[in-house]
Amino acid sequence: MATKVMELKAEGVNVVGLASGEPDFDTPEHIIEAAKQALDRGETRYTPVAGTLILRKAVCDKLKRDNELDYTPDQISVGCGGKQIIYNALMASLNPGDEVILPAPFWPSYPDMVLLSGGVPVIVQCTQENGFKMRPDQLEASITPKTKWLLLNSPSNPTGAVYTRAELKALTDVLLKHPGVWLFSDDIYEKIVYGETKFFTAAQVQPALNDRILTMNGLAKGYCMTGWRVGYAAGPIELIRAMNMLQSQSTTHTSSISQAAAVAALNGPQDFIQVHNAAFSERRDMVVRLINDCEGLHCPKPEGAFYVYPSCRGVIGKTTPEGKVLGNDEDFVDYLLDSQRVAAVFGEAFGLTPHFRISYATSNAVLEDACSRIKKACADLR
Repeated sequence: MATKVMELKAEGVNVVGLASGEPDFDTPEHIIEAAKQALDRGETRYTPVAGTLILRKAVCDKLKRDNELDYTPDQISVGCGGKQIIYNALMASLNPGDEVILPAPFWPSYPDMVLLSGGVPVIVQCTQENGFKMRPDQLEASITPKTKWLLLNSPSNPTGAVYTRAELKALTDVLLKHPGVWLFSDDIYEKIVYGETKFFTAAQVQPALNDRILTMNGLAKGYCMTGWRVGYAAGPIELIRAMNMLQSQSTTHTSSISQAAAVAALNGPQDFIQVHNAAFSERRDMVVRLINDCEGLHCPKPEGAFYVYPSCRGVIGKTTPEGKVLGNDEDFVDYLLDSQRVAAVFGEAFGLTPHFRISYATSNAVLEDACSRIKKACADLR
């Protein structure tokens, strides 16, 4: 969808892109300055596969400061974004036929990476009625002798749902009964939470599981560094070594300059995050209000990340002005693009229908225009 938007814009079409999961804020200046200084110092050569020691120490300090977790640098792996960390972990740990439990909605890369690694995705539907969160009984029912991982993302892409400490404790209590199942905690949206919402990570809540928890995070979302490609993981040293061995035969390591910038991000001022979150929160509230004013749509208010995941159940089965019956959420998203030039992502891509995802990581004016177009599109249906 993002590619379609770029192509249409290149043709001069007035299209509003709400499909991209990327903050619209620039990388903070002190992080950019750190990269410049690294260039001036000539830090342009290979680094250790696992990442520079100074960066891995900064990751350890961050995990202790923010999450009450104790790790040493040899338990840290730095990769080319969070996506490579996930891929490395799955490739290094899955045997053919091993199962990975994926609460849906999920980030679309998860099942594909499981399949590429020889594993089997086990999809568990987590409905809007349950806050888009997995319940302990669902997890218990999904575990088989072949289960290797539970892959959990909080705050969630695409829903913005955030697991509470109690909810994480209930899930990890289930895993305590199944010693062969590991937990992958995707914390990439950790910094983007709103109001009284508190972020917790699984290893923080259930230390007894730390010998089979891999905690992943990165700089892309909270630090507005999507293009810098820095992700990291902390976990059992045997898994970290296997991931690093795999990475040594693929990318070797992420950019030395990006690593220097990441050190400044983790060790430097953090006050800009709250400024960004205040803007995101205002946008969220506006989008939720405007989408809920559209006939046939229902939009819950998320607690984190920068997405809403409205239900479009009320428009399925309706007919467009051109006479096409909307059979599913992909038809609806295509209709929005064709009729109003608004680009969103259909829910089937995330494993739960009928929904669609809107990213509100753009300006208030753009969002207001987009929601006005969506409202007109819904009103034109019969």
